Amino acid sequence: MTPAGVESPGDGTWMGEPVTEGCAPDGGSTPDAGPSADGGPAPDDSVLVTSTTRFHTPVGIAERADDLSSNPPEVLVFDGARFRVIQGSAAPGGWRFLGVPQGPYYLSARGRYVVTDARQVEIGSNRLGRPDAVHVDTGGLLSLNLNLSNLEPWAQGTLFELASAQVDMSGDVYVPGAIPLGATSLQVDGAAYSSYTGSGLPIFESEKRDRLYVNQLSPFSVGTTPDGRPVRYTALSRSVEVGTFDFTPDGITPLPVTAWLQPAPVREFPVEWRLPLFEHLATTAHPRANYAQSTFTLLPAAHGVSEGWIGYSGTLLSLRLPLGAAYDFTARLKFGNPFPPSWSVVGIAGSEYRVMEPLPDGSGRVVRLSARNSVHDRFDPFIAGPVVPRVLPPRSLTIDGVDASTPREVGTASPVVAWEPPLLGSPSAYRVRLDRFDGEMGGMVATGFIDVPGSITQVRLPPDMLQPDSIYYLHVTALDAPGFDVKRRPFKTNETVPSHSADAISSLFTTP
Repeated sequence: MTPAGVESPGDGTWMGEPVTEGCAPDGGSTPDAGPSADGGPAPDDSVLVTSTTRFHTPVGIAERADDLSSNPPEVLVFDGARFRVIQGSAAPGGWRFLGVPQGPYYLSARGRYVVTDARQVEIGSNRLGRPDAVHVDTGGLLSLNLNLSNLEPWAQGTLFELASAQVDMSGDVYVPGAIPLGATSLQVDGAAYSSYTGSGLPIFESEKRDRLYVNQLSPFSVGTTPDGRPVRYTALSRSVEVGTFDFTPDGITPLPVTAWLQPAPVREFPVEWRLPLFEHLATTAHPRANYAQSTFTLLPAAHGVSEGWIGYSGTLLSLRLPLGAAYDFTARLKFGNPFPPSWSVVGIAGSEYRVMEPLPDGSGRVVRLSARNSVHDRFDPFIAGPVVPRVLPPRSLTIDGVDASTPREVGTASPVVAWEPPLLGSPSAYRVRLDRFDGEMGGMVATGFIDVPGSITQVRLPPDMLQPDSIYYLHVTALDAPGFDVKRRPFKTNETVPSHSADAISSLFTTP
């Protein structure tokens, strides 16, 4: 995530000009930066950045300190005229910076920025799987030879997923060719696995008791929309956890998957989803936005949610309503859940809004700008009451004081992005995200992020975030996540449960 600027805490200015608000010490205790290298107390102008990876496994959590020297973090301080970069150095327990003034600063780490005033910041991550697992980079693709039996009768929309509780692996399976309707077995060479996790493919070791879930997801019908369009969803129906095995992915050798699937224990539940309340929020995301579509997903939370939702372990249920459908959706849905009782279930209900804008390059091409409003919580709250918006988008979004919904060229490489708090929700943080037009891909691609505490309502972009002669738009997302400490543990947002979010977006803007 990225920049900011303020003169004195609490008066809406920061480091010499109005840029961020309320990031000064919050009255609570700010973690100490730890002892200095010689064992004495840390100097008042020091910041210690630590990184600990925590591996969540069936037998508990293992921690490993990360080496930051290969990709060290940086500190940026805005002095009222320019950003000053402060380089740190290795220190006991992490990476230490000296000469960091009291008050807010920018921490650049893991390709993102965060605005914080904490004297110690933990930038590590949570991972699924054993800490000694070895992952191989094969581009996330893997060939499979499938021999599956005792399936739910094959229907159009049937899907397969693979997941593991022992190593970090989860993804879907593409089955080539036409499968006869009603088939209950499948023998296919050359199926393809695509990873959800992006962490490379793990080496499976039978000595480490590595196993693999093979899950079948089947299509179900749940009535029609008021205008008669069918509503369907997919849900896990059959599964098996295959025995331990050895396999090293090399990008060539296919993984043999032989399994006799079993019906998974089924849970049926009611849901009341008040979609008109989401539909009406379109113009709060952008004055010209239109409601597009809503989705509802249930996911397994491996090893429980005491630490939040750690990562993907497959899908339990996925429902995508037809385009434009916005009515009080009430239904009884069902899903199978083969995972251990110690695992939990989390749900995500999200609505998308879209703005179609012409590219400001004279080409006549039009691109889609997107915003979302999401409710992310444990499973039980979704059935305890109606699903309604929990937070609204930030208001009055501006870039250098100009309404952000006005397409234009910005006049500086470090513009100030400002907003007002939403009318609903209590943001723990705001996230500023930049999307840049990629001519080769023909669309907008996320290129930069800044997280700021919920007390801040403006931020200056650091000069490296915007490239010259480029086309961008930005999101400012209100994150209502009570367990998220953006100042001290900034990379835990997606894991926090509950975590509700709402986007405000700009129009396209260009850089000189």
